[in-house]
Amino acid sequence: MNSPRIKIRLPDGSQQSFAGREAWTLRRLVDAGSRGVTTVDHPAPRWSHYVFKLRRAGLAISTDYESHKGDFPGKHGRCRLETPVTVVEGGAS
Repeated sequence: MNSPRIKIRLPDGSQQSFAGREAWTLRRLVDAGSRGVTTVDHPAPRWSHYVFKLRRAGLAISTDYESHKGDFPGKHGRCRLETPVTVVEGGAS
């Protein structure tokens, strides 16, 4: 199986490419738009690390914390891509 890949255009016209789990995470953030993404919706073993790597690459990603109930009540983060991007290539969901 091929590793996911995505290329985006930033507001300044520059482009960035991502592969693997960073591409997978970015695609979910792009698709979610303003509603954002939680690990409850899209479980991934190292979600926060993928977000960290995207932030380190210069993308603005906000995190708001929400309470949840159930067998294991607590809080989870909802991440939103704040940098406006255009997907140029790849990243099919």
